[in-house]
Amino acid sequence: MASIFALAVRRLVLRQVRHLGPVRPGRAPDRVAAVCRQMEAEFGMPAPPVALHAAAPEVLDAVWLVLRETLLAGDPADRAAKEAVAAAVSLANSCPYCVEVHGATLIGTRRDDDARRIAEGRLDEVRDPALRALAGWARDGAPIRLRADRAAIVTGVAVTFHYLNRVVNVFLPETPLADVPVGGRDAARRVAASVFGRLARAVVPPGRAVTGLPPRPLPDDLGWAAPVATIADALARAAAAIDEAGAAVLPAAVRDLVLARLADPAETGPGLAVDPWIAVRVAPLSPADRPAARLALLVAFASYRVTDRDIASLRAAGHGDDALVRVAAWAAMAAARRAACLLSGRVRPVTDIEAIQSE
Repeated sequence: MASIFALAVRRLVLRQVRHLGPVRPGRAPDRVAAVCRQMEAEFGMPAPPVALHAAAPEVLDAVWLVLRETLLAGDPADRAAKEAVAAAVSLANSCPYCVEVHGATLIGTRRDDDARRIAEGRLDEVRDPALRALAGWARDGAPIRLRADRAAIVTGVAVTFHYLNRVVNVFLPETPLADVPVGGRDAARRVAASVFGRLARAVVPPGRAVTGLPPRPLPDDLGWAAPVATIADALARAAAAIDEAGAAVLPAAVRDLVLARLADPAETGPGLAVDPWIAVRVAPLSPADRPAARLALLVAFASYRVTDRDIASLRAAGHGDDALVRVAAWAAMAAARRAACLLSGRVRPVTDIEAIQSE
């Protein structure tokens, strides 16, 4: 039976998700219900950034699988470092919702000033050198030295949040405290830190996610995950599912355009001039494909710039909630995979002998 806390968060999900109709737990397909039950049991609540995918069950499955195996599974003593990566990536992507949640969890797990400094974006003031280096790598791509298995774990967390930040910016409000009066938010943050810190101490065994996604080979661009088998397996399954979801709703010309822009090192995104930037890039496409291309490009490069108009344009082209989720998921994962490639390239390997000598 779900806890009172989990039931309260269910209501929060139904209230906070934007642009999508609610999928009520009692009416959800079996596949969605199974994921939500495990999420409540192991995460303590139906996390809104995951639950918002319910209109596309295979995407929900993929997102939960990756979040579980990268952030939740494994030694709870490692959770603070993972939360530091989650918060730092969220700072880089201008995702205040995720900064709020994972900054609070970091504070609840470490309970020190360094956690607060990261949550507030003051990474240069972090005193713990290892934590400062990890957060600097996650936010800014600063070089770091890590063992291959350690690099796989933290890069897995990074790719997860490069993905989640983008869909959260589209489908959730700026803060999970949107319904809390401004004067009560500091108290709410203290409560959240305590609750999230307690939940983060739960033991989640790796490799036991509820999933209907079949095993898939690990793509070359995710090869950095290979040293940790459960993370590699989760990413391979999820990447394939989201690729297929995108192919079902996005024409090849749109996907090729987004991938080409992501691969271009000279591409800096729209800056302040969104409409001219979009217009130039979608000009070669047919008019019918441009609304989906616009949303996909914005999700990949500037998800916080997606507007009601962008969603309405896609709906006017005949797309429902399931297609909206799949378009956003495909673009977010494409961008996240590219970001993870860049981050993994900033890791200098540490050998087993070096690791032993440093202890």
